Amino acid sequence: MRVTYLDNNATTRVSDEVIEEMTPYLGELYGNPSSMHTFGGQLHRKIEEARGRVAELINAEPDEIIFTSCGTESDNTAIMSALESYPQKRQIVTTRVEHPAVLNFCKTMEQKDYSTKLLPVDRLGKLNIDELRETITNNTAVVSVMYANNETGVIFPVPEIAEITKFRGSVFHTDAVQAAGKLPIDIKKMPIDMLSISGHKLHAPKGVGALYIRRGTRFSPYIIGGHQEHGRRAGTENVASIIGLGKACELAGKNMHEENTRIKALRDRLEQGLLKSCPDARLNGDSENRLPNTLNISFEYVEGEAILLRLNEDNICASSGSACTSGSLEPSHVLRAMGIPFTAIHGSVRFSLSRYTADDEISLVLKRMPEIIKELRTLSPYGRKAAGTL
Repeated sequence: MRVTYLDNNATTRVSDEVIEEMTPYLGELYGNPSSMHTFGGQLHRKIEEARGRVAELINAEPDEIIFTSCGTESDNTAIMSALESYPQKRQIVTTRVEHPAVLNFCKTMEQKDYSTKLLPVDRLGKLNIDELRETITNNTAVVSVMYANNETGVIFPVPEIAEITKFRGSVFHTDAVQAAGKLPIDIKKMPIDMLSISGHKLHAPKGVGALYIRRGTRFSPYIIGGHQEHGRRAGTENVASIIGLGKACELAGKNMHEENTRIKALRDRLEQGLLKSCPDARLNGDSENRLPNTLNISFEYVEGEAILLRLNEDNICASSGSACTSGSLEPSHVLRAMGIPFTAIHGSVRFSLSRYTADDEISLVLKRMPEIIKELRTLSPYGRKAAGTL
């Protein structure tokens, strides 16, 4: 049975073009790119080609890109580097709605006598810029604010935040894992010091990422060992996946228009249809200022896990939030920070589309969701009470 995959903020299908470009480096071209001989040296040239492709996606210079294992490593590396580069400064400023790769790292650093200031968001998931400005002090080593939220798709005013942070003399890092490839990013127009990218969010393989480090930014390596990545990230390179990431970034740049037109139109059709056909459904997040592929919607008086299980029976894949917290029984920390009511927060579902999403897949969800919600509410005491049948 065909799978309808609407969980692309969790991970994406590796594109055929990426697989084709990677395949030779999983077989006959198996040399070590650090070797002196030609057989290995040709891999080094392909890595540098991939570095240029990643840089081009965000209008950076190739030597400002290092390859990592994932977005989490990129986030951890950026924050730790800032802390070690400015040891006299003991504060991290971030938001309550960051990915666990940032929030849990900050919790760990608190055990080492660093302090973390978690900035709140409003009911639309938006940040108060004035509060951020007042929070940054001479003791702030790094400000880390995501480019776009992985659960709601809400886009943060990163250019303005970067300017404020630079003026106050702190390092600015942004987790752009969800934004890269979906939104145009021109690093030369914003004073961002470090920016994280993850391959499997833009149709490259899992297990590869990148970190942009602006020229002149103080940097302390997170992984120590050999001379790879010009001494900024040790370890033998994941050659095939790095090449795949480079190709995926090239394709993302070419497909940016489709991301913001066709995919956005499909997202909007899904949103409007669900809000119209499912009583007591509500959009979570800013309806305008969000990623073109992301829809987070709550169905009151229903458990989100039950919705996902029913969708799964029809081979429809969605999620209730971040894949990195899907094993937790706690409601979404993002929606809690936004003040979403209890009756809605547990019934939240995130649909995230990609360039492989088809019109008939949206039609299937629009057909099944009203039936699923109606059925689940008849089984829920909260639903029966709201309907006046309890």
